[in-house]
Parts: sequence; C-alpha cells; structure tokens
Amino acid sequence: MDLITLDFETFYSKDFSLTKMTTEEYVRDPRFEIVGVGVKVNNGDIEWASGTHEELKEYLGGFDWTNSMVLAHNTMFDGAILSWLFGIRPRVYADTLCIARAVHGVEVGGSLKALAERYNIGAKGTEILNALNKRRSDFTDDELDRYGDYCINDVQLTYDLFNIFLKQGFPKKELRIIDCTLRMFINPMLELDQDLLAQHLENIKQYKDNLLSDAGVTDKKELMSNDKFAELLRSKGVEPPTKVSPTTGKETFAFAKTDEGFKALAEHENPTVQALVAARLGNKSTLEETRTQRFIDIAGRGTLPVPVRYYAAHTGRWGGDDKINLQNLPSRGPNGKMLKKSIVAPKGYTLIDCDSSQIEARVLAWFAGQDDLTDAFRNKEDVYVKMAARIYETPEDQITKDQRFVGKTTILGAGYGMGALKFQAQLKSFGTDIPLDEARRIINIYRDANWKISHVWREAQHMVAAMERGDSYQFGKKGVLEVIGNREAIRLPSKLLMRYQDLRGEQGERGIEYSYKTRRGRTRIYGGKVIENVCQALARCVIGDQMLLINNKYRAVLTVHDSVIACVPESEAETAQQYVEKCMRYVPTWAEGLPLECESGVANAYGDCE
Repeated sequence: MDLITLDFETFYSKDFSLTKMTTEEYVRDPRFEIVGVGVKVNNGDIEWASGTHEELKEYLGGFDWTNSMVLAHNTMFDGAILSWLFGIRPRVYADTLCIARAVHGVEVGGSLKALAERYNIGAKGTEILNALNKRRSDFTDDELDRYGDYCINDVQLTYDLFNIFLKQGFPKKELRIIDCTLRMFINPMLELDQDLLAQHLENIKQYKDNLLSDAGVTDKKELMSNDKFAELLRSKGVEPPTKVSPTTGKETFAFAKTDEGFKALAEHENPTVQALVAARLGNKSTLEETRTQRFIDIAGRGTLPVPVRYYAAHTGRWGGDDKINLQNLPSRGPNGKMLKKSIVAPKGYTLIDCDSSQIEARVLAWFAGQDDLTDAFRNKEDVYVKMAARIYETPEDQITKDQRFVGKTTILGAGYGMGALKFQAQLKSFGTDIPLDEARRIINIYRDANWKISHVWREAQHMVAAMERGDSYQFGKKGVLEVIGNREAIRLPSKLLMRYQDLRGEQGERGIEYSYKTRRGRTRIYGGKVIENVCQALARCVIGDQMLLINNKYRAVLTVHDSVIACVPESEAETAQQYVEKCMRYVPTWAEGLPLECESGVANAYGDCE
C-alpha cells in the first residue's frame, strides 16, 4: 500500500475561511476554489499542481488511490475535498493532527507549526498570509511558485511527523480507529429530513415564546438582575453556578457569557433553562434553534458529514466538532428527539444504534475488584433494584419504580466518590427531592456495600501523590494500567498515555490538594476523579475495539458516548443487528472477566432506534 501525503491550498478571505465557517460549509460553498495541491508518494519527490478543477481532477486521477493511505494534517479537510469534489476515496485515511492529540494530549497545541518546532524538523512558512483574497487567477507565476514551495514544505513536514510518530510506536489499532472516525465525515451516508427540521424550527420558536411567558418573563431586562435570574433558575430546579470574584475574592454568581458553568446552562436538557439563558444573553436563538437551522442548511447542501473528533477528551473519548455536537443532541422535553429523528438512513438502508449498557459502572466494579457487583452484572441481575433493596431495607420483588430510580442514580453517580450534597442536588435535578440526612445515609450505604470501590479511590489518591513525586504506583486491577510517574501519565491498554501535566500538590484545608495544568487553567485531581478518568478511558478502549469489529462488515457512521451507530442494508437488518450486538459484547484480552452487555434498536431514523 502506498502512502500519499497531500495538502490542498484554497482560496480564502476575511469572511470566507475555516476560521469563520465550518469545514462542511466552507468546502461545499460555491465560492470554494482550489489554488493548488502538493502530493508526495511514499518517499518520492513532492509535486505541486495548480490548475482548473478539471485539470486537477485529471491530475489526481493518475494516482492509485484504492491501494493507498492518504495522509494530511487535518484530513477532515483535505479528505473531504478529495471525496466531495473529486469522488476520490482512498483505501485508508491517516492524520497527524489526530495522532498528535493522542500522543501529546488534548491540552497541547497540535498545529503543524507547533509540532514542527517541537520536533525540530523545520519551520512552517508564512506565504499563506500573502494569499488572502487571492483567487488562483490573481497569482503571478512567481507568486504561484512561492505558494507551491510553501505547500511542498507543509507536505514534507507532515510526512516527517508521521514517520516520527510511527517510530515512536504509535499503535496500529489507533490508526484504524482514526481511519474509521474520519470516514464518518469524509464519506458520509446519513441524510437529513428537511421537512421535519423546518417544522421543528417553527415549533421551537413558538415553544420558546411560551416558555418565557410561563416563566413570568415579560421584560428581558428583569433577567439582568443576578438575584432575580438566580431565583428563576432555582424555580426550575437548577442551582445557579458560582465562582470566586477576582476583584473581591468573594463567591458570586457565574453568569458571565465566558463562565463555564453559565455556558453549560445554554446546553441544559431543560429547554426552559436554555430559553432563560438565551434571553439573559440577549440572544434571539437557543442552542436548539441554531443547531436546527444548521441542520437545515447542511440538508440543503447534501448528506450529513458526521464530525466526530478523535481523542477530543483527556480520557481519549470522542467529541463533537464542526459546530454540530452530535454527542449531546437532546432526548427529552416536549420536542423530544426531533434532531435525532431528522437523521435518517439513505434509501435501502437502516440504522442500528447499539449501546454498551452501564459500561462505566461495570468497568468500575471489575477494575476495583468488587466481585459481588461484577457477578451481579455478569448474571444479568438488576443491580439498581439490588441497591434500592439495601437502601430501603425492602425485598427486591417489592421495590417500586421510584425506589429503583434512586438505586440507579446511586449506582451510576456514587461510584466516583460523590458526596451527600452533590448526590442530593443530582436527585433534585431529576425531580426527586430528599433531605440531606437521607442523601448522606444512602451514600454511606453505597460505600459500605461497595467497600472495594471506596478502597480503590484511596489507592488512586496514593497514586496521585506518588506520581507527583515522580514514582510509579500500582492500583486497581493488576496489569491493566501502568503508572509512569516521571512522565506524569497513566499508560492505558491502548498503549496511549492519559496525562496529568505539571502535577502539583499544595497545602489545602483538608491536607495536600493536587492539580494539573490544562488550557483553561489548573484542574483539581483526587482519587475519585482519577477513577472516573480511568473508567471512562477504559470504556473508550473497549468501544474502540468494538467499533472496529463492526466496521469490518458494516459502516460505523457515528459513535455517541458508549454507543455505536451502524448503517446496514435493510435486507440484512436482522442478521446485522445480531452481528453488531455480538461485536458490542466483545471483551478485549486485557479486560478478561469484564461483564459487558448491550442493547440495540433498528429504525430508519436515528431518533427511533429504541
């Protein structure tokens, strides 16, 4: 298989660029124009080609793409150009930007310029600055030659970086996961129901107006009072976010548009809260409105390229991209799953949405050695009922629906060291109000019943202290993780590192408190949080393997949290569902004894797959 490294240079202006637009809308825009492309086959000389669309199509048609791996720095962009404009779909996609996120962590700059400097392989040029507002026909021959040299340099830097990553031992399986993830965007299959989206947009606007009216908001100026806005949030069951004021040093409401807690409210599952936040900011649109409009715009241009970012999170999990975060599409509220329902399979195909059931809770029990809980999962017992029976001292066959819900919230929420106050608030956000003493009693029952889970939090806390000293430390299931103290990292079964950069311990109210460096500042880390990171990272390793198995036979077109969505021929729906479920029950060799289970649904629309 050949390695073809390439880089497209395209027309851009102040208002028409990737800094102003998504990749999808930029490449599909009528104003889009390729100035030229640099191509390197294996270790051969790099060619620069510039010409009309037809001339470039003829030039690119001279390569054996079906037997090649395409490499670029941000292959979402270059691969989309190949696929959408020229109908070229190589055998494999690779991406140094994706690899860099996995190798260095999401907190480190992954630009080609930064990576070239980091590895001392040369300097990225600046000729692109001179190309602002210039169509291909606007370049003189000399200017086009200089632009070609700039592009050739980028291609060489990308090629050199890739070889460095390979020599460092970047896992081949992760290369396959990168390829699978990129295909979701570059070779899209999913379509959008335009009529449904148009009706949904109208319903949202009307519903938002009704919500503001029902909330008693007649004048948006009322929302500018911090105290009144806080009262409105509390009336909707939401505790207002707070922060420490940098000027007074006192606690105050975090209602600035840049505050993380306030930004989170804009994506709250309760549409009333979204509407209140939008009104507070003076916006005319809620997140649901803007995203619905974006879906409508995409539908007008073609199929839905699925932008899933590889290694978007500290734990290695996937994330949203291209301004349509498919990882958090709403599932509740009066409008329910309309955005999910608008995502449909093409004619002759259907979708299978398969979710790994309770995977974090299962990984936690297995990793901590909590064998009774692990066995209950393995034996397909209702662990939520069992927990509720302990809490309410009631036989399992007499547990009510509401009691089971408390048991479920306990199992899924208390496993990472959650305290009584937070547990009480979490239940309240779900519509269940209990006294603080009752919350404290339930948390204590959970910890007594799952003492090995409590113990692994303490082990993880000792690990943090050891890592800060530069020492290694063993914790949890033996042989699963490797703590590399002098690199401030945990090596995962994927062979990649989960990093805690610039880890520091400082004296706090409760002893030594640890934090590590992120782009948003320093983040506190402690035993329970480490275990949460570990369980999410291990779950991601499992799901990555499962997605590759599915992709061996059917197209994995989306992954959301702990689920994989496959697009299969309608004629094979029943056998495909069985195959996908078999894949989602696959246990990697490093996770022997981990009891995995899944559930799936089949439908033409993503939102109906339940």
